[in-house]
Amino acid sequence: MAHQLETKLIHAGEPQPRIEGAVTVPIFQSAMFETAGGTGYHDLRYIRLNNTPNHRALHEKLAALENAEDAVVMASGMAAITTTLLTVLSAGDHLLAQDCLYGGTHDFLTQDLRGFGITFDFLEGDDPNDWQRQVRPETKAIYVESMTNPTLQVTDLAAVASFAKSHGLVSIIDNTFASPVNYRPSEWGYDLSLHSCTKYLNGHSDIVAGAVIGRADLIQNVTHKLNHLGGSLDPHACFLLYRGMKTLAVRVKYQNESAMTLGKFFDAHPAVSKVNYPGLPTHPAYQRSCELFDGFGGMLSIELEGGVEAATRFMQKATLPLIAPSLGGVETLMTRPAATSHAGMLPEDRQKVGVTDSLIRVSVGIEATEDLVADFDQALAS
Repeated sequence: MAHQLETKLIHAGEPQPRIEGAVTVPIFQSAMFETAGGTGYHDLRYIRLNNTPNHRALHEKLAALENAEDAVVMASGMAAITTTLLTVLSAGDHLLAQDCLYGGTHDFLTQDLRGFGITFDFLEGDDPNDWQRQVRPETKAIYVESMTNPTLQVTDLAAVASFAKSHGLVSIIDNTFASPVNYRPSEWGYDLSLHSCTKYLNGHSDIVAGAVIGRADLIQNVTHKLNHLGGSLDPHACFLLYRGMKTLAVRVKYQNESAMTLGKFFDAHPAVSKVNYPGLPTHPAYQRSCELFDGFGGMLSIELEGGVEAATRFMQKATLPLIAPSLGGVETLMTRPAATSHAGMLPEDRQKVGVTDSLIRVSVGIEATEDLVADFDQALAS
């Protein structure tokens, strides 16, 4: 019987029979396990090889959520990004990447990738002709985000997957902002989906973790590379992620609704000059977002009349949101990406992709929406 995502979150990947009858998978705080007839190095039961019972339960659950073949967890979202890129690319290869990306990804491409003999080009996300112009015989992969961080752009994701297939490229998508509740890349033809599990999947701002979900052969290759690079996830962090994921659907659905209400509030407020939220009809990719996503997510970004000074004053006057990096937790967070997640980018590069110094990114939590609206209203009045 095929189950809905909400049911998979609770039951997929659970050991059968339950371990000693435990309803919850216990924490296996053991660095190594007795060898049981493995055929090679990667079959050894060892924490660094990400194959303890805690890891395996997560792998099955994550794959089930996106209707993919396999999955692997690791130490952070950046571990997922870098390990995946170093798996599918080697010296002499070329990567096509969306021009607006998470700052850590952008920095890895611009500051580290060439040291491995790998080249790349940034793409205009809405111009397939640009993709065609920049693809080369040595191009091996294309990399995009489901909703870009922090400007919430939504490229033609279906066209990207189709383009990758027609050119024999590995299609890679960072699906952190959307989460499997709102978007499942494998259903749209993507080879690999990446997550910072620190964010929505865990949802409680208390661990750092990453995941790669997708084609079984590629996941095996990523796992083998991970085993050599050593970015393993600790069993206790595995347990916290496993626990946090079970409430993913109820959290994200509420955050979808709350962010929509806040997006409309900001859009109508005279002190706000711009709102980036794909669920608003004013968003340039609104129609596309309706076709792609089951919900529009809990992330939005805004610009205020008055620039950096107004943005700083607004953030200080708001009482409920915390001013902190990261996102996707139960508490509402605000940050200026130019000073946090995208601080490593050159100012001209930030401006080029719309990350201005005054842009405020809001990660909507699960507080009462009415309380958030009231708090933001009084902060804007200041």
